[in-house]
Amino acid sequence: MISDELVSELKRLQDAGYRDFQVKLIPTVDPATIIGVRTPALRVIAARLLAGGEYTAFLDVLPHALFEENQLHAFILSGIRDYAQCLEGVERFLPYIDNWATCDQLSPKAFKKHTRELIEPITRWLSSGRTYTVRFGIGMLMAHYLDDDFDPAYPKLVAAVRSEEYYIRMMAAWYFATALAKQYPAVIGFIEQRRLDAWTHNKAIQKAIESRRIAPETKAYLRTLRV
Repeated sequence: MISDELVSELKRLQDAGYRDFQVKLIPTVDPATIIGVRTPALRVIAARLLAGGEYTAFLDVLPHALFEENQLHAFILSGIRDYAQCLEGVERFLPYIDNWATCDQLSPKAFKKHTRELIEPITRWLSSGRTYTVRFGIGMLMAHYLDDDFDPAYPKLVAAVRSEEYYIRMMAAWYFATALAKQYPAVIGFIEQRRLDAWTHNKAIQKAIESRRIAPETKAYLRTLRV
């Protein structure tokens, strides 16, 4: 089931039109590796493998040949409840992630109750130099540390990331736009003092202005801070 049978099942679920859409949406992935299976169907398979305890052999096979296999890997890891097991699996998988979609679908539920321990690996991920590992680290700071666990040190970690990679800069912009909505007094200084590169600075302002969570008067002020 985990190898040939799983691939056969994925191929039976192919949606050719959806495949064409994904090829355009995820340009860093070789089109030949994309079958075109919709996300809800992949989630059903991942849930079945998790429930049956049949997933460990699949997680051990890296790298995967297909985009959908990487998506399944992300969904399975996201559903593992044991923090140590989940973190170990994430650490093994991150170097093989080659696109924004798989990166952003990796959202481990186990991390929510272990934010204190998670900061150490996040710091390592941010300094890894690997595009999607860095993007994932920023995403975890955005997902888990902009509410009760916020610390002013965390936006400093994101602001310190310097990269020409589009998918890193876009995630950094997304982080600061969300931070402006949730922790405005603590992060507005990063924009006022232009502590981000110009592209990320302007993109963060753009995304903040598009947000429904930011007041009109605040949006008007942010417009004056564009560079």
